[in-house]
Amino acid sequence: MKVELHCHTNLSDGSFTFEEMLELAVKEDIRHLAITNHDTTMEISEMINRGLERGIEIIPGIEVSAYDFRRNRRVHILGYYIEPGHAALETLCSPLLEMRHDGCRMAVDRLIEAGYSITWEQVLKYAAGGTGVYKQHIMHALIDQGYTTTIYGDLYKKLFARGQNGESQGTAYIPTKYVDACDAIRAIVEAGGVPVLAHPGQYRSFEVVPELVQAGLQGIEVWHPLHGPEDEDQAREFALKYDLVMTGGSDFHGFYGEKEVELGSKSPGIDTIGHLHARKQSSVKGGIDA
Repeated sequence: MKVELHCHTNLSDGSFTFEEMLELAVKEDIRHLAITNHDTTMEISEMINRGLERGIEIIPGIEVSAYDFRRNRRVHILGYYIEPGHAALETLCSPLLEMRHDGCRMAVDRLIEAGYSITWEQVLKYAAGGTGVYKQHIMHALIDQGYTTTIYGDLYKKLFARGQNGESQGTAYIPTKYVDACDAIRAIVEAGGVPVLAHPGQYRSFEVVPELVQAGLQGIEVWHPLHGPEDEDQAREFALKYDLVMTGGSDFHGFYGEKEVELGSKSPGIDTIGHLHARKQSSVKGGIDA
């Protein structure tokens, strides 16, 4: 029996529908599945009911696209057992969804001006039914037009590089104004959830952990496809030092993933579910200073 605490459906930047994800979870013997779409809890209440019908606990989750403004780096915050549609999260995340969508529209316009044979309508097809367009949808259109064979590769870097650490900025890179990581944690706590630092090894966000703990952080993602042994060791050290729940997940995006992974491949174990429940209860009783 496996636990999956980090995955994305086509409501954000995954290629699988929830129903496809649910079928895969059944096949992989995953009994606890957290849906952690970026900056939205759209349709999670319905997902919970569908999961129950198949004997799977759907954990209402989110992954907030946040930032450490002091160190100028991304810091993603996962939230577990949140109240879907809670006002604190809606207020924080709705502008993010709108800015991301508008930024992708600008990126497509730039690509068209640069001579790429794609259209906004074509890109919209891949994002149909979701919360907006992501870069993966743009890359999917470029694949279909024969410009590349992969979502992440040389063309992606050429078009969307952020221009940091000596890199040149990508042709279609549009800066996004993210929310403060501590504000993301407070919103998750206000929504009744348990905030967890996502893939700190990937974004090199270990330095900000003490500040996040002060804001109410309750966990850290140890096991992740883009974490090496050193990242896992460092995450464990922070978990022990700050009494954080150690979590893990495959960060499954289907076809849109940065690398090919299997759903449930980074299962942290069934005990983690109990630890998350315990932290939620302590939060409800006022045990977290948010």
